[in-house]
Amino acid sequence: MLIFTKIADLKAFLSEIKAKNQTVGFVPTMGALHNGHISLISISKSACNITVCSIFVNPTQFNDKADLKRYPRMPEKDAAFLENAGCDILFLPSVEEIYPTGPVIETYDFGYLNSVLEGKYRPGHFNGVAQVVKRLFEIVEPDKAFFGSKDYQQVMIIKALIKQMQSLIEIVNCPILREADGLAMSSRNALLNEEERHIAALVPKIMREAKHIALSNGIKRAKDFVAAEILKVPVMKLEYFEICTADLKEIEKIDPSIKAVALIAVFVGKIRLIDNLELN
Repeated sequence: MLIFTKIADLKAFLSEIKAKNQTVGFVPTMGALHNGHISLISISKSACNITVCSIFVNPTQFNDKADLKRYPRMPEKDAAFLENAGCDILFLPSVEEIYPTGPVIETYDFGYLNSVLEGKYRPGHFNGVAQVVKRLFEIVEPDKAFFGSKDYQQVMIIKALIKQMQSLIEIVNCPILREADGLAMSSRNALLNEEERHIAALVPKIMREAKHIALSNGIKRAKDFVAAEILKVPVMKLEYFEICTADLKEIEKIDPSIKAVALIAVFVGKIRLIDNLELN
């Protein structure tokens, strides 16, 4: 695996690859890698000739500076993990390399997506995501880019960004990978202590039960159930639980002919976890 820290060096190498008509797959990450990330690498390797993974903890997408400070960073471990997975290129830039004039936040208009769910509770977050992804796309110029479905709304944001960029990059939405107890794999899981990690496994369990209730007794009953279950656990705090259409429009009842998805954000201790589950 080749490791690049400088944009010019990476672009020069990739230009040689593309001159040979080889396709480039791209997996952008913030590090603290787990098997969910590795599944994206595997899917990219099966679809493209060369796979590039970036590790960059982007400061402009953190509306909570304490969250940025405690975000897990383990570049040496991550590099070994990627090499074992057969990744071809690791791009490991500094903040100064990505933002040479400083991390000034740009503003993007994603319509209602900026004001619902993650957009509502993490103001400015998606502007930061779009800013860094656009920058990385311009650097790597991949044929395909691979994102995990756990960040459901983020994938929608990236697809909207691609339209605004008028880019031909194909965005590939990949399945959520889960731990043996059902918890969605996330870099933030590494920040949970042993007790919190055990409690976090309640999240997918509650989501599955809420799905059953929503389908049999309606959305309001499902939302009341989730709120009540999480209230029982002092270390947990519910930020939101919503059931929406696939494009994140609010619904009052489930129509079997229209795809519905349940989405949750919950704190376990100080660690914020998100998950989602298709209902039909």
